[in-house]
Amino acid sequence: MTSPIADPAAFHAFERAGWESVPRPYHDAWGTLTTQAVGPLLGAAHAGPGTRLLDVATGPGYVAAAAARRGADVVAVDFSEAMLAEARRHHPAIDFRSGDAEALPFPDAAFDAVVMSFGLLHLARPDEALAEAHRVLRSGGRLAFTVWDKPEQSIAFGIVLGAVERHGRMDVPLPSGPPFFRFSDPDESRRTLLGLGFKSPEVSVVPQVWRLGSVDALFEIMRNGTVRTAGLLRAQTPTAQEAIRADIRDAVRRYQRGNGVELPMPAVLSSAGKS
Repeated sequence: MTSPIADPAAFHAFERAGWESVPRPYHDAWGTLTTQAVGPLLGAAHAGPGTRLLDVATGPGYVAAAAARRGADVVAVDFSEAMLAEARRHHPAIDFRSGDAEALPFPDAAFDAVVMSFGLLHLARPDEALAEAHRVLRSGGRLAFTVWDKPEQSIAFGIVLGAVERHGRMDVPLPSGPPFFRFSDPDESRRTLLGLGFKSPEVSVVPQVWRLGSVDALFEIMRNGTVRTAGLLRAQTPTAQEAIRADIRDAVRRYQRGNGVELPMPAVLSSAGKS
């Protein structure tokens, strides 16, 4: 496990405030990408008819809705009321509730499956969230979660972070969070899950492609439809922002396909059982 961050409460508040402001931009920009891993995620959790499933950090509710279509009995939680409103707008039949991944409002052994789609990246205490998932799972239940692959593979992140390193500053005055790509490392995922009492962890890569409408779209999405990366970009000087934007545009051009852009954005899928 990695060392705790200096001020988890500050990072938690930063992330929570950020997600209150971006539900619609997130849905519009990221929805067609993150949903590509939903099927493998639910498969790894063994979600099916009658499965009592908890979707943690549900966001716009993509996973919850897909699980319900499989016949699962779904409850979904998020700490952002704005995200919950967006989820209810799209999926009014799902049971969406306010809840914190690091302190789930459910009794022990309440669920057959717990899933988290890219939510672990936005938590101040990811180990506590995984421990909470273990607590609310019944014996024999399954946990599954996705994160982004390393920036060398998840090309959009590699492009953006590289441009910031070349033209701006990485040490901007924002609340520090856990390493963004920590669980991109299969060995780290396995170690963490085993250390928390899970059994037989499995890690795989899910290929995904992000299709964007123009070479300028990536900078705008990262600045307006995310939280941590948006904070990094907005903290740069105006001169640096323009240089970063131009660098990103040039790098994205290599991925033009016809009138659009296709960026490889694989997900890392980890899953494990509870004894």
